[in-house]
Amino acid sequence: MLNLRSLRQRLLLVTLLTAGLTVVTSGFVLSALFRDHVRQQFVERLTADLDQVLARLEVDNQGQPSLDAARLSDPRWTRPHSGLYWQVDGAGADGKPGLLRSRSLWDEDLVAPRDMPGQGELHVHQVLNHRKEPLLLIERGLRADGAALPWRVMVAASTQPLDRAAQRFDNVLIGALLVLMLLLCAGAFLQVTLGLAPLGRLREALAALRDGRTQRLEGSYPTEVQPLVDDLNSVLDRQASTLERARTQAGNLAHALKTPLTILGQAAANASSTVAVRDELPALVLDQVQVARRHIDWHLARARAAAAQGAGGLKTPLQPVADGLVRVMQKVYANRKLSIRADIDGRLAFAGESQDLQEMLGNLLDNACKAARKQVLVSAMQTGSLLRVTVDDDGPGIAPDQVAKALERGHRLDESTPGSGLGLAIVQELATLYEGTVELGVSPLGGLLVVLNVPAG
Repeated sequence: MLNLRSLRQRLLLVTLLTAGLTVVTSGFVLSALFRDHVRQQFVERLTADLDQVLARLEVDNQGQPSLDAARLSDPRWTRPHSGLYWQVDGAGADGKPGLLRSRSLWDEDLVAPRDMPGQGELHVHQVLNHRKEPLLLIERGLRADGAALPWRVMVAASTQPLDRAAQRFDNVLIGALLVLMLLLCAGAFLQVTLGLAPLGRLREALAALRDGRTQRLEGSYPTEVQPLVDDLNSVLDRQASTLERARTQAGNLAHALKTPLTILGQAAANASSTVAVRDELPALVLDQVQVARRHIDWHLARARAAAAQGAGGLKTPLQPVADGLVRVMQKVYANRKLSIRADIDGRLAFAGESQDLQEMLGNLLDNACKAARKQVLVSAMQTGSLLRVTVDDDGPGIAPDQVAKALERGHRLDESTPGSGLGLAIVQELATLYEGTVELGVSPLGGLLVVLNVPAG
């Protein structure tokens, strides 16, 4: 039963149909070429016989043709119905018709078409004699000196040997082509079997992966299949990395929440025993809830960025996000009368989610506004495939030996300002998930320069 959904059967069907059509067409073409070649040789042989007859032809005193058959070399000219014949039709000077013919014709005549060939012209005809024997007849027109009319000199031979030779060739050709077709079928089967063998090995490797016997697709594959295997392994590696990050984040979140929950539990247990504890309980709860919320926001941001990294095709315009954050910061720090500006080209875009861009740029702007004396500037440019976002302030800046500590989670360089110490760490973590970087330096304004390098959209 033919199953066209099977790649193997479709390849075999197309190959066998193409091979069959090629073999049949080749058979017809070769047979026709052989018949034409043999016929051409036959015509050349008869032309040579015709020239021989013309060379032996003589004219008597009355202008009548005569020919001594004994002077012809082929003995078939004299054997009745031998398959090789000659005949001369013409008229003498007196206008009386004359007829010469070979003994092989016996009591028959060669009958040619009515058209009389001109002087020296050669005509070739396919005719039948009185016994329905197929003949190939060639004739030439000849006007002898003193003859009233041109003579028609004819030579004919039976085409039965030609037909038998062509039939023998066809039989051999059919046998050879059948053997060739069998070889092509075997070759097509081997080609399809060997060509699809890597897919069978790939299926076995996928089964091993599904059953948990291996973590990657192992083995060497042809150049046409290897890119697919490499892409699948890349997907598997990314999934494994994502799963490992998820496990790590879940463990970190559980560990981070364990301490504030333990503190809250102990405070609740001791609340009824001591008046001082009852008075401090609301502030303690608020403080620990804030700590727990910061850790939850931290891990949610990481999870969202990791998911966005695998989504692909995301594109967030930079200018609207930056302008919106500038307006928010102008309101939050309105009492300090800071000059907060964003100089962003409207064509620039970030290859990621809008929330992640707001998270990163918002933390950088908030830190800059806390440290700034009078002004904060946000600018951006695209360098190759990277979007380079720069945040400058005119604050005190940081010492070079403090750069590494500034990027640590929970570390605060200025304890006099409120904050959790997670801002720069969150920015660096999100940038890393997008295969970007965070750089710290000295701003032309005199304060801190923060450069965020992330993929450009």
